Amino acid sequence: MYGKNEAALLKKEFWTAFGTYLKPVLNADGQKVNWVNYKTGIKGIYFRTDVTKRAASVAVELTHPGTERRMELFEKLIALKPVFIEIAGSDWLWQTEVYDEEGRPISRILIQQEPVNIFNKSDWPAIISFFKQHLIALDAFWSAAKAYFED
Repeated sequence: MYGKNEAALLKKEFWTAFGTYLKPVLNADGQKVNWVNYKTGIKGIYFRTDVTKRAASVAVELTHPGTERRMELFEKLIALKPVFIEIAGSDWLWQTEVYDEEGRPISRILIQQEPVNIFNKSDWPAIISFFKQHLIALDAFWSAAKAYFED
């Protein structure tokens, strides 16, 4: 078991390694992008990556605090679901309403890889590969779909 400081340092080391690995990878539009902190350019729509001692996940999260606006954004994603599936695959879980760590309602499209453990360095190549594959697919989808979400 790791102490709090050791765990924090190992997590930092993982995210640094991940960012370094993907730094030379350009987005679908041929631009440099910060894959660790991907900016969609639309308020309330985020691409999230997470890894714990049990699983790794990539998600599109809709966090707009207004339920009506969040549902409007989610309905737009549902309308684009055939395009999403064509680009990113069909293994994603579409969740109309779940709750984040702070108990706030969000909508989300999620894919997970289990079992992997951020504290096991031998799992890092599989986690990074999983993140790379799905973030690049999300980026390709977003390149095609972003204009649909711009007001």
